[in-house]
Amino acid sequence: MRHLSFPALLTMGLATATLAASSQVFAYGAGDFFTRAGVAKVAPKSHNGELADGAFAVNVQDKTDFAFTLGYRFHDKLGVELLAALPFEHDIALNGDNLASTKHLPPTLTLQYYPLGGTQSRVQPYIGAGINYTRFSDEYVAIGELNLENSWGAAGQVGVDLLIDDHWALNAAAWYLDINTDATINGTAAGSVDIDPVVVMGGLSYRF
Repeated sequence: MRHLSFPALLTMGLATATLAASSQVFAYGAGDFFTRAGVAKVAPKSHNGELADGAFAVNVQDKTDFAFTLGYRFHDKLGVELLAALPFEHDIALNGDNLASTKHLPPTLTLQYYPLGGTQSRVQPYIGAGINYTRFSDEYVAIGELNLENSWGAAGQVGVDLLIDDHWALNAAAWYLDINTDATINGTAAGSVDIDPVVVMGGLSYRF
């Protein structure tokens, strides 16, 4: 039987240790707490409804600002994530003129599926589905007093992490949010506004 020399055994031991360390570095799965942060663009759909019996065509304008998420992986392939942000302030065009505005906070909770979770792949895509709650504040309209009701709706998500090391990754993600709100002007019901935005975010991900 051929015996391996000490240098050969040392080389094999180092290789095994390196492989184990690599597995730990890029182990991507259960037990991970993470945060993602970056720049997000909220792009409402076109033609957001009509107010005052059709007197005003509503178009909610795009807005770009800082956003972040917090999440936890309770299984190699499953996790939850909460989208949060600073208040987004949108101009609202009525018949083509920016006569109104509002701020909103859109916390969104999704259950996520990671098809490559538990593997050492540096590319980790994911999809998610969940619920959105939108809180409106600081509403303004030039023709009086505007109030927008807070909204509950469904949410969908796609994203990808490009792993840099055991903590950091580049991240890109997009959400579809079902946001529909009832509007009142000067205390009188004026109609509904269907915002239904796509939110696109790019930034960094950090795993604890």
